[in-house]
Amino acid sequence: MRRKLGYRPSWLGYVGVDDVDAAAARIEELGGAVHVPPRDIPNISRFAVAIDPQMATIAVLKWLTPGQEQPADLSAPGHVGWHELLAADWEKALAFYGALFGWRQAHTDAGAMGSYQVFSAGGHTIGGMYTKPAGVPVPFWLFYFNTGDIDAAARRVKASRGQILHGPIEVPGGNWIVQCTDPQGAMFALTGTRSHDGIGYFERVAPRAPRTR
Repeated sequence: MRRKLGYRPSWLGYVGVDDVDAAAARIEELGGAVHVPPRDIPNISRFAVAIDPQMATIAVLKWLTPGQEQPADLSAPGHVGWHELLAADWEKALAFYGALFGWRQAHTDAGAMGSYQVFSAGGHTIGGMYTKPAGVPVPFWLFYFNTGDIDAAARRVKASRGQILHGPIEVPGGNWIVQCTDPQGAMFALTGTRSHDGIGYFERVAPRAPRTR
């Protein structure tokens, strides 16, 4: 159904908030738009789905039962370890998310594709954002999942009928990343270590990559 409406499969990130209704109203005040108004999943959570002023999709969520919240472990295998926004204008995007969620500017890396802005939430570095290349049609969030050996993980992607778009690419801190799509075309990324430094299974490429901890 979503394909018939012109949508392509994608991952949707949920940001925990204290008040979903207030967050949804604040999104609109800051120039975004709410596509799914606040609603409950009975006995589980309250959520809303929106787009930021640059058309990247986001969601906000609050668990309804005390104790359901679990602290995000950015280093646990299988968890999202890095959140990356390909924005139309990263400076305006950071201003929006800072006003909405209190995210703060960390350090900035300069590269061939421009500035890569790392940001933090609650004192923890959680991701980065940069102004997307002209060839990327719309802004979007890209989520990096923690894995073990990056080459083995990439082989599993291909064996499961996914595709490797870029990588492995070495990033600061000794980790490697690959950017992929699943069999339905949804884009995601993996981050992990590498058992060797040779070219091996992939050719080394050098597009913009996130800074990992």
